[in-house]
Amino acid sequence: MSGRVGDLSPKQAEILSEFRGRIQDILPSLPAQHDHYLLRWLRARSFNVQKAEAMVRKHVDFRRQMRLDSIISDWKPPEVIEKYVSGGMCGYDKEGSPIWYDVIGPLDPKGLLLSATKQDFMKTKIRHTEMLQRECRRQSEKLATNIEAITLIYDCEGLGLKHIWKPAIETYGEILTMFEDNYPEGLKRVFLIKAPRMFPMAYNLIKHFLCEETRRKIIVLGSNWQEVLRKHIDAEQLPVVYGGTLTDPDGDPRCRTMIKYGGTVPRSYYVQDSVKVQYDSSVTISRGSVFQLEYDVPAASSLLRWQFASDGADIGFGVYRRTKEGSGQKVAEMLQVLPSERYNAHLVPEDSCLTCTEPGVYVLCFDNSYSILQSKKVSYKVEVVPPADGQMQSPRSRGGDTRLQ
Repeated sequence: MSGRVGDLSPKQAEILSEFRGRIQDILPSLPAQHDHYLLRWLRARSFNVQKAEAMVRKHVDFRRQMRLDSIISDWKPPEVIEKYVSGGMCGYDKEGSPIWYDVIGPLDPKGLLLSATKQDFMKTKIRHTEMLQRECRRQSEKLATNIEAITLIYDCEGLGLKHIWKPAIETYGEILTMFEDNYPEGLKRVFLIKAPRMFPMAYNLIKHFLCEETRRKIIVLGSNWQEVLRKHIDAEQLPVVYGGTLTDPDGDPRCRTMIKYGGTVPRSYYVQDSVKVQYDSSVTISRGSVFQLEYDVPAASSLLRWQFASDGADIGFGVYRRTKEGSGQKVAEMLQVLPSERYNAHLVPEDSCLTCTEPGVYVLCFDNSYSILQSKKVSYKVEVVPPADGQMQSPRSRGGDTRLQ
């Protein structure tokens, strides 16, 4: 049995019912509550209800932390990403699924990562995915059938050494992991076209981020790729440049109003060349160590802002709130406010903030525990903006800085 609506074994139907019951408390927080949607999580975990429940609960936290319900309307990518990240949604396959194109060759990974933060790229890809999921829901209503997955076309022409630059591969890997963890069964098939000789090497660098089921959906097409695409996509839904008849209203065969083709990022966008932050403090964090900063936030709705840069390599960073009095509480026991991630702050200085929904002691944690060889120097500045008058104040340290081995 496929594990889809209308093709469930008695055992699978029983597990679906149990799964729905176990997550009743979070159903309103999900973008859909119907069986089609819930079965995606169960299939992703081979109908292990405990694992599926853990997965979907983490997704609800992810939705809240990333504000996914409003990310399409309320957040816009930086200009450099809008202009120079290639790809776009264009047309539908023969079954009505949206098609997304990723155009690899024109991408300038180093220029982009020197011009925007990794988190901006993550949010951009999350926003793209939410747009595609919304389009799937619209197609489901329009066609009166369930559309839950997209067709993805990777145009690999021009794939070169610049695309396997380590920070770019690491960032792309995190994006793939995010997609696997939060949008299960969101891919119908992936067509790779115009793959050069170095493609196998590039694929080997990222394939471990993909689950086995996703890998099975990847199809590398040969010289007859246009013919194969037309078997799955009607010509009027396929751009002329990809073997169809679709053009922009002005006749552009590349459909540039829907698909962006990127390009080399001008150096004027480079953050490191144009932004010089005056940091208040710096610290060298030993290999395998964690460095914590604790601050009192006396009022709800205060803004906690941080800026930091690292020398030579990335650094982990997360924000937590103490749930117990005293200084003995471990990070693992605190409330996670901003999940710890590795930031390429050696390439692009980080400048971000969050609104503190509750007063309390907030802990900023710089994490170098994953580095077994290299110490990291981090320069930083932290500010608190009170909710009333918006004037900046210096945060009050609680008991000084803390180092953990």
